[in-house]
Amino acid sequence: MVNFKPLDPEFSIEQQLGVGAGPVVLVNLFTVDVADQEALVEAWKQDALWMKKQPGYISTQLHKAVGESSMYLNYAIWDSVADFRTAFSNPEFQNALSHYPSSAVTAPHLFEKIAVTNCCTA
Repeated sequence: MVNFKPLDPEFSIEQQLGVGAGPVVLVNLFTVDVADQEALVEAWKQDALWMKKQPGYISTQLHKAVGESSMYLNYAIWDSVADFRTAFSNPEFQNALSHYPSSAVTAPHLFEKIAVTNCCTA
């Protein structure tokens, strides 16, 4: 079972699920024991295949830290917090979290794009 740790202790993923915003990007950092890396990727793959079928899902990408690090970064784009909340709270998805290795720790957080003059658009 994956263990949850807040990326921002002041505003947990549970609190974020109550915000009305969209589109949003889920940023999720994973750490795992070196021996469990393959199991982490397989569990994430099964979750990603399930999430792809959910309303509001746009895309996802998994990244591995360079070198010998056993840290991973996932980002997923959703139409809205409401769509992500529905998928994330689904009992089928919650039950699938038991497939992660016990050494896995995840730190999920939702973000919105912002506009910065002469740099990027919202």
